[in-house]
Amino acid sequence: MDIFAENLIILRKARGLSRQVVSDAVHISAKSYERYEKNEREPSLSIAYALADFYGVAIDQLAGRAPLPENPEKGA
Repeated sequence: MDIFAENLIILRKARGLSRQVVSDAVHISAKSYERYEKNEREPSLSIAYALADFYGVAIDQLAGRAPLPENPEKGA
């Protein structure tokens, strides 16, 4: 699995959120978000930034270029 997709799953599950809650927060469909988690599609840069902002992490952390916070429930 791609690290970006894996990190989306880690962050969402650590917060106990549904895909629908996350997708609503960043104004995309739940199906689009599901495809990102399943590594079937890659988000646009603007959506990637929105996801990073939502989870409170840097885009480099989301993309796997830097480690996620030790406590992913709270973000960076």
